[in-house]
Amino acid sequence: MIKGLNIWLPAYLRQKRWSASPGKVTDILLSVCDHFEPFHHADKKTAMVRLANWKERWPELIGDFTDSDGIRPRHSFFYPIEQYDPDVLNEISEICRLSGGEVEVHLHHKDDTAETLREKLKQGIADFRRHNLLSSDEQGNVRYGFIHGNWCLDNSHPFKRNCGVSSELGVLRQTGCYGDFTMPSAPHPTQTRTINSLYYGVDTPEPKSHDTGIPVSARQTTRDLRNKKNHLLLVQGPLGLNWSRRKMGILPKIENADLTAANPPRPDRMRLWVRSGIRVQQQPDWLFIKLHTHGAISPNSDTILGEPMKRFHQHLMDTYKNEQFRIHYVTAREMVNILHAAEDGKGGNPGKYRDYCYKLFSQR
Repeated sequence: MIKGLNIWLPAYLRQKRWSASPGKVTDILLSVCDHFEPFHHADKKTAMVRLANWKERWPELIGDFTDSDGIRPRHSFFYPIEQYDPDVLNEISEICRLSGGEVEVHLHHKDDTAETLREKLKQGIADFRRHNLLSSDEQGNVRYGFIHGNWCLDNSHPFKRNCGVSSELGVLRQTGCYGDFTMPSAPHPTQTRTINSLYYGVDTPEPKSHDTGIPVSARQTTRDLRNKKNHLLLVQGPLGLNWSRRKMGILPKIENADLTAANPPRPDRMRLWVRSGIRVQQQPDWLFIKLHTHGAISPNSDTILGEPMKRFHQHLMDTYKNEQFRIHYVTAREMVNILHAAEDGKGGNPGKYRDYCYKLFSQR
């Protein structure tokens, strides 16, 4: 079917749209996970110019806004480990120091085995650790968030392109991955049937093990899964239809949480992201909104670093920072920490749990 709608549309039509609990405050956890690729169609000189642009403009842009915890907008830079360059990582680290951002793992790969993938991840982790990046659990083990390049997590492309490892969930988990942030990928054919969810994918010998999974809930049955080596947490962003934006004035456009120059963040999109109701079961008042972008490249960078993003943050201040809502800017790591706090039955202000399970090495 056109644009793979047959994969995910049935689940979308079955889902009940979220609505606020009467008399309760709704907490919105907002995270921007950037497939950050300064070398995209570029040499090193151009890559460094792109980074200089970010270092100059991003801290300045976010300086005018704070969330309900007094935190400025966060940004999670998922950098491709196969493009490691110490000068580039030093610059990204400096951007994070100036802005409160964090670095996580991104990887484009193909024709791998479990063994070759494991070695690539280990090397990438070692490279990042030389810059004091990534995080650790209470036992001191390295932990990281992950985004799969080309969307092909767990060998999920119909023609088995751009991966090769049908046991990828297990390899990621065994090398310290605390959560995958690849989905949604629609309209790409790697899109899962499970949408608008926080869940544990169970690694199997078959491709696309994360097509379905076990929803995260505040029950003991899922609390135990975060430590199992064959279960990987999947943090999905919103996916649906936007009837306020139509093709040829008739057909609704796909809303897949991607921030681009052609489709910048807007109030109508934010309303759809909220109504997607991505949350931990039994904790209906904490909403998890994971957005994504390719923010290193123009014209997307001009959107993220310019007036469209500034207007969006002002809209958040005006609409979601009041007695009815609390807005929380979080990194990918902080989002998962808060998710696990909800899983453990914690309540109140989720901003208290930004470092609940995993802390940055720089913090320790």
